[in-house]
Amino acid sequence: MGLHDGAALRVHNVRLIDGISPGAVDDAVLEAGDDGRITYAGPAAGAPAARPGVRSVDGRGGTLLPGLFDCHTHLGVASDRSLVDVAMLTDPVLGVLRTSERLRRTLDAGITSARDLGGLPAGFRDAVAAGLIAGPRLQTSVGVISHTGGHADGTLPSGRDLALDYCEIADDVTGVRKAARRVLRAGADLIKICTSGGMSSAHDDPDDQDLLDEEIAAAVDEGRRHRGRPVAAHAQGRAGVLAAIRGGVRSVEHGYGIDDEGCDLLGEYGAFLVPTLSTVFQPLDPGRTVPWRYQKKLRWNEQTKANIAQAIARKVTIAVGTDAGISPHGQNPFELWCLVQLGMSPMDAIRSATSTSAQLLGVGDSLGALRPGYVADLVLCTQDPLREIACLSTPENIALVAQQGVIRKLTLSDHSVSEEGTTPGPRSETTEET
Repeated sequence: MGLHDGAALRVHNVRLIDGISPGAVDDAVLEAGDDGRITYAGPAAGAPAARPGVRSVDGRGGTLLPGLFDCHTHLGVASDRSLVDVAMLTDPVLGVLRTSERLRRTLDAGITSARDLGGLPAGFRDAVAAGLIAGPRLQTSVGVISHTGGHADGTLPSGRDLALDYCEIADDVTGVRKAARRVLRAGADLIKICTSGGMSSAHDDPDDQDLLDEEIAAAVDEGRRHRGRPVAAHAQGRAGVLAAIRGGVRSVEHGYGIDDEGCDLLGEYGAFLVPTLSTVFQPLDPGRTVPWRYQKKLRWNEQTKANIAQAIARKVTIAVGTDAGISPHGQNPFELWCLVQLGMSPMDAIRSATSTSAQLLGVGDSLGALRPGYVADLVLCTQDPLREIACLSTPENIALVAQQGVIRKLTLSDHSVSEEGTTPGPRSETTEET
């Protein structure tokens, strides 16, 4: 069943976090109509009578949240294998199947919407929307644009080029415009550029500025000219962060070197910060990391934590992204724990991963909240993330995932699920595909 084939659903006996309000509702009920849109979400005492024949789920005191967002993924990139292995040694058919499996695991982790920022062809987005494969609702940049020797240059220190088909190299304004047009032709929902160097690129450093100011402006202009598509900027060091914001990008990805000036500019321009802290909190292992990358991570990790903690304290607008592909796939809600570690409240972290991220992706009027009229994308956690945000990081704690009222994952016992007006019967499956 595709994402547009909604289903009526009732979830009761839950604590409800709606993604917008400052508090939770105990003993709550959520109902979705035949079109998969929410008709009621609030206290059980005020809920309408259950409709006969509507599927009903007893949440057993768990916490119901809006479906979570991950605004920075690389679903076409394996997190447990090197780019060299994937580019040189992997059969393309196996690559497609493994990407499909990553989409499924991401959905099972509670991510019902994702934005991919390099390496995911638009066909995966369309396959999910058509119901051919299971996964989050997708937006994709398809490619990544940088200059020669920049973050998207796949040339190895040996001089060999990995020839990654999603890496676009552009060295002047005309080149940037052509690169933007190529990714848009390939079906991109947004344009991804690099305004700084990076950790995982061999020839540059986060402190380096990548694209020139006029090249950034050209990419933003191409997006504007093509139905107002936004631009996301890989921007790690201070120079790249400031150049990206001043250039008019919609979101600063990583932002590790952000300072007070950068925080001020985010507010002035109405841009979002997507800090991808999951990569920063990963343990550093010099035995499993090439020396040049290890040294950059060693130098930047603690500095990043201090800078992002200050940005959180400054109340800049933060959306949630994990850089999955660099960080592990299928553990995406770990990012919320990282935000809390740096000073964000659990409720604010949940709002960042729901309503704020929905605003970044331009779908804030229909997704990211559990309120009447919104699409019933929802997640049921068996524990209380307001008490311990880390509970969301364990996929086994995610007992129910639904998109537009359609159940995609369900691990509750037989007697937790029934059709109103009927007696619960035996259930043989734990995960339902529709």
